[in-house]
Amino acid sequence: MALADQVTGLLSLLTLIADVILVISLGLLLYAKITKSYSKLMTHRYLQWMRKNGLLLSFIVALVATTSSLFYSEIAGFVPCTLCWYQRILMYPLIILLGIAFERKDRNIIPYVLTMTGIGSSISLYHYYIQLSPAGAFVPCSAVGISVSCTSREFTHLGYITIPMMAATAFLLIFGILWVTRYAKNSK
Repeated sequence: MALADQVTGLLSLLTLIADVILVISLGLLLYAKITKSYSKLMTHRYLQWMRKNGLLLSFIVALVATTSSLFYSEIAGFVPCTLCWYQRILMYPLIILLGIAFERKDRNIIPYVLTMTGIGSSISLYHYYIQLSPAGAFVPCSAVGISVSCTSREFTHLGYITIPMMAATAFLLIFGILWVTRYAKNSK
């Protein structure tokens, strides 16, 4: 299906860009911790912008992740496995929660969303692990007969991007954005 290939190519590119941002951000954070310049980093102008727009950015990531998930199951015809359903259960409500929080400028939702994205990223990374691991063949997630195997891959782009990696990236990106939104200091 040409449309599915085009969408997958675009989403793979977005995933790659987000993964690069996550790796660079983690590297900067570790560098700031090691050099004891953490408090200076947390007042950087870029982080101030992130702090101001974090709820909107997180909402957009959740919206793209959810619509992508629905595209793959409803248009491309990929049947979600059991672990995919668990990830969806954690991602779909984020659109509503983050949308309301953005509209109200209410940051009190952040600890709850951090918890949901932490759990969601853990499930996604585990799912990715069993997809790529030889041990994945022994995971009985489709044994009950209501879903496809969690080890099946509809595609692998750029050598590492699968649907669980896309989900993990979305969860981790939302987590990172909201962590900055919560903990970045106001510049003086």
